Amino acid sequence: MMATEGHPSTMIRIAIVDDHPLVRAGLRQFFADQADFTVVAEAANGREALEIVRQGQVDVVLMDIAMPGQSGVDALAAIQARVPSLPVLILSGFPEEHYATTLLRQGAAGYLNKDCDPEEIVKAIRTVAKGRKYISAAVAEGLAAGLQRGGERPAHELLSKRELQVFLRLAGGETVGHLAESLSLSVKTISTHRTRVMEKMGLTSNSDLTHYALRHGLIL
Repeated sequence: MMATEGHPSTMIRIAIVDDHPLVRAGLRQFFADQADFTVVAEAANGREALEIVRQGQVDVVLMDIAMPGQSGVDALAAIQARVPSLPVLILSGFPEEHYATTLLRQGAAGYLNKDCDPEEIVKAIRTVAKGRKYISAAVAEGLAAGLQRGGERPAHELLSKRELQVFLRLAGGETVGHLAESLSLSVKTISTHRTRVMEKMGLTSNSDLTHYALRHGLIL
């Protein structure tokens, strides 16, 4: 993890959160060509991202979803709880239709696929730094399609922030006990969240959660 400070207030201070060093290096090099961008911090997982946020020297967090340890989904919820005004822009390898709508509802400032044009990342960062949401053309198309279907939403989009955390981690194979420990919650609380997830999604077991997540491209 790296952090610097002392840049002009007109600069957009960016934290890059991705577990791949080459991705971070590529983004850092590209952003160096933007006169109003400065990369002030880097992190390899959600826990390190939260440490950066606690320092209070960042204007935009650019973050992946799938990372070891604390994922981007977990980190988004934690950042939202601590600094709800801080824009978190998701840059993920998952296609927009899998996560974008859900994470925008959970508080993300925008969602981009890693296959997008680098110039779109620049545009998105400038947009969210001004306090606005960034909706890409692909996400807008998906939202419009949802309206045409009468507003039908996938079951996982009905979940709260905490329920989404619990769902994805249980679907990934974590136990209730381990999840309770890592989130500093009681086993009873996690079990209650698990029950609500099952009820909202119409599922009955952890294996059902895993199959659903795989089918909808929410885990690899």
